[in-house]
Amino acid sequence: MSLNRKDGPVILLGLNELNFHFVEAYAKKGLLPNFQRLIQRHGVVRTVSEKSYPELEPWIQWVTVHTGLSFDEHRVFRLGDIVNNELPQIWEVLAKRFGASVAAVSPMNARNSLADYPSALFVPDPWTETTVSAPKDVELLFSAVKQAVNDNAHGRLAPASAARLLVGMLRNVRASSYAALTRLALGAKRRKWFKALLLDRVLADVFVSQVKRGNYDFGSLFLNAGAHIQHHYMFSSPCYEGPLRNPSWYVEPGADPVADVYALYDEILGDLIKVFPDARILVCTGLSQKPNDRMIFYYRPKEHERFLQALGVPYRNVLPRMSRDFLLECGTPDAALQTQRALNACTSLDGRALFAVDNRGSDLFCMLMYTDEITSGFSVRSPNGVIERFDEMVSLVSIENGIHQTTGYLIDTGVMAKGAPREIELKEIYSRLVQAFEPA
Repeated sequence: MSLNRKDGPVILLGLNELNFHFVEAYAKKGLLPNFQRLIQRHGVVRTVSEKSYPELEPWIQWVTVHTGLSFDEHRVFRLGDIVNNELPQIWEVLAKRFGASVAAVSPMNARNSLADYPSALFVPDPWTETTVSAPKDVELLFSAVKQAVNDNAHGRLAPASAARLLVGMLRNVRASSYAALTRLALGAKRRKWFKALLLDRVLADVFVSQVKRGNYDFGSLFLNAGAHIQHHYMFSSPCYEGPLRNPSWYVEPGADPVADVYALYDEILGDLIKVFPDARILVCTGLSQKPNDRMIFYYRPKEHERFLQALGVPYRNVLPRMSRDFLLECGTPDAALQTQRALNACTSLDGRALFAVDNRGSDLFCMLMYTDEITSGFSVRSPNGVIERFDEMVSLVSIENGIHQTTGYLIDTGVMAKGAPREIELKEIYSRLVQAFEPA
């Protein structure tokens, strides 16, 4: 290690939006032994962030974790927008101030600003357009993960991506994971959430292998399958006590995808403890989720070009973002305004708006906001006439079971349960990470 630290590395494990009352419920059933031991020894601290619902988005709160700034201070509102500013982030701060060697795997809405640190590892999230600083095999794997994540709602994995994924996995996935990954891959056709589990298992193995190989002082790993699966399947968990249930065509009766992802995270946590026994590990969720009170359907465009051509609007490029969002690069403010007006005028045949559009000058940040079920033959009314078969141009993302809430959770193995506060502001996690490197 560059610092010659007496202890092991400091590890930030981001388990996006995990609900710790679910963790505790599953742990009581004996399903999560590693979580249970850490909770008993170190306690659980609640974190709080923004209160306004439009500001409760993980790509906002994870910028807070990375910078130590609240949303009012950092003002990064959209996924991918971190690349448009120069806010100091935890990785470059630790590298510059303490000479720490740093590694990041899939940090949400984070910018790679480590060009001056050739030993640094930085593998961005699949949605943020920033550079990769990693060995070639990891870079190949990242490109495959990016394609798989952005096309997840459509069920596609390009053959070239599959080849890159295999090359990257052979170099970075441990032999002990082969059986679990094979089970997940074979089961993914029947249980779609297995794909998210597989990707998080692969990312965790990449993190462990690279941090161990590079002997890094600080490493961050961000995993999103838990948030994704709770949004989709919370109604199918026995921990959910409300009246709503997912239909049998959506998830098979008796399946518990939430338990599956929590068990995976318990295994990953156990791996980190075993491989890095002297590490200080901070498990952070950023936010958590609460049950939705009605059935809401979220759709993701899958045929952007086909729809935009039918709409007859000018644009240069489409960049998919998470879930229902996409960025349209229009080239000029006039073209952007023309496209915005057309999208804003698109409605269902009964007059409900389809899109929300944020005009950024020459670019448009767009969201498919229609939340009723889109059935076969669904058509759209537009300024260019009726666009038929819109249902063929979208994929179901989820029946939105869970929605965001400000409460997050933290387990910090650098603090014992008796000394842990009950609640802190989310941005204080950044301070803890910095303080971990300050001289005693």
